[in-house]
Amino acid sequence: MAKFLIDVNLPYYFSIWNNSDCCHMLDINETWTDEKIWEYAKKNQFIIVTKDADFSIKALTLGTPPKVIHIKTGNMKMKEFYEYLNRIWIDILVQIKDNNIINVYNNRLELIN
Repeated sequence: MAKFLIDVNLPYYFSIWNNSDCCHMLDINETWTDEKIWEYAKKNQFIIVTKDADFSIKALTLGTPPKVIHIKTGNMKMKEFYEYLNRIWIDILVQIKDNNIINVYNNRLELIN
């Protein structure tokens, strides 16, 4: 089963990542640089879930692992954001198995292998 590292810029209390397969950066160290987060995720076989474009750029230039789920939904109300992610999370879990980057837009998933 995949393990997910939830970036500090995403909500802490979402039930979809409140389980043993997910770890939020607030539980590790919220002050780490992107480089340190990248190396930690790589070493510990985490998939990075983030709103930060830097991780997608790293995956494209350095290659993977770690894989990246880049959330690009723009501004959404928290309830709407949660409901949307909750609705598509299973699809994301299925698609990340065969793809290195998933860009999550508010109307589609973009898969990059």
